[in-house]
Amino acid sequence: MTDLIRSTAAELAAKIASREVSAVEVAQAHLDRIAEVDGAVNAFLHVDTEGALKAARKVDDDIAAGAHVGPLAGVPIALKDVLTTEGVPTTVGSKILEGWIPPYDATVTRRLKEAGVVVLGKTNMDEFAMGSSTENSAYGPTRNPWDLDRIPGGSGGGSAAALAAFEAPLSIGTDTGGSIRQPGAVTGTVGVKPTYGGVSRYGLVAFSSSLDQAGPCARTVLDAALLHEVIAGYDPMDSTSINAPVPPVVAAAREGANGDLSGVRVGVVTQFSGEGYQAGVLRSFEAAVAQLKQLGAEIVEVSCPSFDYALPAYYLIAPSEASSNLARFDAMRYGIRVGDDGTRSAEEVMSLTREAGFGPEVKRRIMIGTYALSSGYYDAYYGSAQKVRTLISRDFDAAFATVDVLVSPTTPTTAFPIGERTGDPMAMYKADLCTIPANLAGNAAMSVPSGLSDEDGLPVGLQIMAPALQDHRMYRVAAAYEVARDAALGATVISGVPQLAGAR
Repeated sequence: MTDLIRSTAAELAAKIASREVSAVEVAQAHLDRIAEVDGAVNAFLHVDTEGALKAARKVDDDIAAGAHVGPLAGVPIALKDVLTTEGVPTTVGSKILEGWIPPYDATVTRRLKEAGVVVLGKTNMDEFAMGSSTENSAYGPTRNPWDLDRIPGGSGGGSAAALAAFEAPLSIGTDTGGSIRQPGAVTGTVGVKPTYGGVSRYGLVAFSSSLDQAGPCARTVLDAALLHEVIAGYDPMDSTSINAPVPPVVAAAREGANGDLSGVRVGVVTQFSGEGYQAGVLRSFEAAVAQLKQLGAEIVEVSCPSFDYALPAYYLIAPSEASSNLARFDAMRYGIRVGDDGTRSAEEVMSLTREAGFGPEVKRRIMIGTYALSSGYYDAYYGSAQKVRTLISRDFDAAFATVDVLVSPTTPTTAFPIGERTGDPMAMYKADLCTIPANLAGNAAMSVPSGLSDEDGLPVGLQIMAPALQDHRMYRVAAAYEVARDAALGATVISGVPQLAGAR
């Protein structure tokens, strides 16, 4: 079993296709791993044992019959519980949707199933994707496999922790302000936010519609690229979907693995350093930049002054869109209903239901957003934030006119202890300081592990950003860096994950 759960997705797919191992065996090995350790990690909200084994058997039958199967057929995946899955609970980490069974699949879910990818279950998350630590889940916090007393990032901490704990070789996350990349950084895994509109949002329960983006999570760059190509592409069901070819991310990852970045110009964003950044994170980042230079890349310092205003702009735009999107949870159509005893009005039932169903962080952001959109304040707050968003996009455009990709630390610190920032929202929000600009501009960005901090031995992430629809640029750079990093460390970062002693 150990060999199966520690194999990459690409390795597993090859073994399954050649019938060296069956998809059922691979699925069962990961289900056994979940049973062994998830009581301690709490990465999963729902494990679909029956559905996973049924899907795996179909892949085995198709291969035996000589049918053509996809490049990831039979490989297990963990799905963030913000994407609808037919017949399987979707809670979005909230009590307000407890018990809801969607009657349809999200486009991402459907494409995974059509490709023969085996869905193991749904992963834990900050409620409605609002958070940076997965402590805001109504179903308890997820814990970081590197140190069970620390956070796994958020909002997609369950998807990242499942990878780091070897419960799944692949997972899906969603990224509104860093919710794929920040968990990737603090768990030593790869997390990718594709170009906005590059992956369908149909069936993704909305937090902030102009920012939300589903993307691949994995333990290697190639695995992320393979998953990216499965889920990406135009979808007429999503009005924000881009009708353009999927960038050649797999070819770029394979090219990058050759370790040559000659002719690539890499911009170092000067705004992402200094006060508030952990010294070990900055040293890891400097070492990563030095490795990129050794691979032949030209390193250029780039200033993006509007990035300094990204955090406040984001925390006006995202809550404003959330206050509108979450109005649909009104106790009338789906989810829980509180106080409906025949004596109360619909308005009273709605109020009682939202009071009971939404957690503190969701309520906080709804109130911020409603205030920012209110009469007399719209221009001063929401309107001004949108102007800042335009300036950030212009900074990206100016930077990409001179460099191929931009790099920075993914997050200012390593994983912090559970409970350390729950009483200080501003300290929590600063975890997304480096990741938010890419969401506001809509361009592509990813986090790749850059080793361990020399201060606490915890994972650090290198963020690589690319222009819209040029996702393959960052895959090439990330793959080249990954090979150099592993050679320098003598092993992959993820191989150092503790064995979760006592996690039974």
